Amino acid sequence: MTSVIVDTANAQRVGYDVMAQVLTPPPEVDYLGWAEQNIIFSERESPYPGPYNRNLFAYFDEVLRALSPEDPCRVVTIAKSAQIGGTVVANIFTGGSIDMDPGDFLYVHPTENNAQRWSKMKLAPMLRNTTSLAKLFPMKNRDGLDSVLYKERVDGRGAIQISGANSPASLSQVTMKRQVQDDLSKWENNSGGDPETQADSRSRAHEFAKILKISTPLVMPGCRITRNFEDGSQEYPYVPCPHCDHFQVLEWQNMLANLDEDKPENAHFTCVECGCEILEHHRPQMMRRLEFRAHNPKAKRQHRSFYIWSAYSVLQSWERIAREWLSARGDPASEQTFLNDTVGIAYVTAGEAPPWEVLRDRGARSEEARGRIPTGGLILTLGIDCQQDRVEWQLVAFGREYRRWVVDCGVIPGHISDKTCQERLDALTVQTWPNRYGQKIAPDKVAIDGNAYTEEVWEWAKRHPASRVVMVRGSNTESAPLTARVKKERNNRTGKLLKYSRRFYNFNASILKMALYRNVSKEDPLDRGYVGFPTGLEDEYYRQLTAERRVPKKRKDGFTEYKWEKDPAQANEMLDTMNQAEVAAILYGVRGLPDRIWDRLELERETHPPDAQLDFEDGLFGVVRTVAVAATDTAENAPTPPAAKKTETENRWKKRR
Repeated sequence: MTSVIVDTANAQRVGYDVMAQVLTPPPEVDYLGWAEQNIIFSERESPYPGPYNRNLFAYFDEVLRALSPEDPCRVVTIAKSAQIGGTVVANIFTGGSIDMDPGDFLYVHPTENNAQRWSKMKLAPMLRNTTSLAKLFPMKNRDGLDSVLYKERVDGRGAIQISGANSPASLSQVTMKRQVQDDLSKWENNSGGDPETQADSRSRAHEFAKILKISTPLVMPGCRITRNFEDGSQEYPYVPCPHCDHFQVLEWQNMLANLDEDKPENAHFTCVECGCEILEHHRPQMMRRLEFRAHNPKAKRQHRSFYIWSAYSVLQSWERIAREWLSARGDPASEQTFLNDTVGIAYVTAGEAPPWEVLRDRGARSEEARGRIPTGGLILTLGIDCQQDRVEWQLVAFGREYRRWVVDCGVIPGHISDKTCQERLDALTVQTWPNRYGQKIAPDKVAIDGNAYTEEVWEWAKRHPASRVVMVRGSNTESAPLTARVKKERNNRTGKLLKYSRRFYNFNASILKMALYRNVSKEDPLDRGYVGFPTGLEDEYYRQLTAERRVPKKRKDGFTEYKWEKDPAQANEMLDTMNQAEVAAILYGVRGLPDRIWDRLELERETHPPDAQLDFEDGLFGVVRTVAVAATDTAENAPTPPAAKKTETENRWKKRR
């Protein structure tokens, strides 16, 4: 006879178990301990593979403590350099929360495309490779509970929702105890208003919510992460001097003041107390005693904000910081990238150009004539802007160290679709302009505005080689790349792929305007980024070049945006064509040309051709220049003639480079 054993549940015991589970205090939420136990970097992810090492990321210890429920603050802000481990902190906060204290978690990126990319490339590997999370997220399609933008725990006790700030729908009708607002500086207003306000409101129902705001700064005024940092406790990382033990912040201006241009490998700081040199090999011992000190301590209970930059990170050497600056200085667009990504501070914009009269007077004093390429102008680019009844153009010469000179500009009557207008444009692209050496040079690259009349512009542009003629359009989004090929676009009516996509580029018009307005203020021709003007330009040219300014605009929802605004009574085609000419130069490669290429261009274009027959004006200029140089050599105390002054300027320029 076979006996059957049947297990029966003891209802009283089950009740006790449930009550014990409810009454037992939750375990301590220790993000730092969780990271050391769970985060393991692969060789692909980090130059320091292996378990999370707090000695390498000492500046994140206090940030992770602030994110813990033990700290009463509600908001934690990190204003930082790029590539110092910020994503690691966000991942620890996300994974640790969903593991140690389950609940719904919101992770917001600037756009849904960014959100999907992060989910696939960062979140999915973390959920798959972290032991404590792998069992909670089997990564299988469970009736919509595991998708790219939504990950729910297998026991239903919490989920991660990934959203884009550009989608108001994804930021509504959800309540989240914790959230990350990533790349906050790149968030732009959506159709529902301010996405930051929308995201913040998702945690309003939770008294003890935690919101992590993290980003590299961009442009001030208007930078979201900078504004949040200033609203918070403003905690800076202090480290002790290895010589006198005085605690101080390692500031970029301190390194810059001690920078030897000829020896960037010796980049260092100087102690503000004892004056001794702080060298890179001192960094590890200083980092072990790092502490954050609040400059606005009254905000600490509600909002803790931290600043961290590359000088504290083992992921970047001080020599590399110095070399990045030496490469970027003098070019506002490159300087902005350096200050944002390396120093972790916002770039303060030039909101408007100098008065146009100042630039006009400088042009009137110029020794360069309109229509002639100045010495040092080795690459020619042409910017073209299409209007309803005309096409306007500007020719700009670019040289070493981001210098540029306006050579010529003009107007072609008619619409871009008119045959006569197209023929004159064809001729313009192959027209030559003389330089001081008798060489006649045609534009190396042409950029034509393709934002308006796109199909008509394409009909003209496609007749020319893609290596010489490109279509461009400006984007006033300050977080956009300087230049980027447009994504494949389709005809709205037919759905067919538009062929011009392969030679159509977007460019960051806002950043180029800021950079230009900083550079036109430089008066020394030897300054990096100097913009030169010839004689013969009309007042209207300067009015158009300076026609815009960056102004705050208050929306109905109360949020302030900063936009470039044009005087309604003033045209701005010369500003537009200047930007287009600069984009053509960037696409030509002017920003990254090695000295060897500049040397070759100089040899080819700034020497007299051996058998060339110069015209009367060129020949006369050569004679005057020769006589002036000879006079300068033989009579040091004699008054210097104008041509010799120009030669002296050229020699100073060559010596400086």
